[in-house]
Amino acid sequence: MLRIGELARRGGVSIDTIRFYERRKLLPHAGRTSGGFRLYTPEAVERLRFIKQAQEMGFSLHEIAALVASGGAAECQRVRDLLRVKLNEMDERIGAMRKFRGTLEDHLAACERELKSRGQAAECPVIIGITEVSRSPQTVSRSEKKQWKKK
Repeated sequence: MLRIGELARRGGVSIDTIRFYERRKLLPHAGRTSGGFRLYTPEAVERLRFIKQAQEMGFSLHEIAALVASGGAAECQRVRDLLRVKLNEMDERIGAMRKFRGTLEDHLAACERELKSRGQAAECPVIIGITEVSRSPQTVSRSEKKQWKKK
């Protein structure tokens, strides 16, 4: 059995966090010694690690409470539905990150081409492109447009 301080150390959280999790029913209610000290099982360390990992993956404490609750088929269905939602959210984030990675690859290739072709006279195509996009079409002169197209 672990006292609250040892559980906090092993779980990488504060004592206040453990008390908070216990109030939110994320951790099972701890037994007490005759002196009133909380005593936790070694499984509580794994539960804390799970909670932290779930938070890092974007789960709210309310959602985590649903995941760690024990119950019958109705509870299992709620957990299943929650997991589906989270997987969809993660897939969307992964898709957005892949798209952004492609954009960064394109920018890198443009920089490499510019540096290879113009050497020390190179002008960063990424910065030029960002500057051009941020300007409205009315403020870009024809000569600037032609100059950009040549690059």
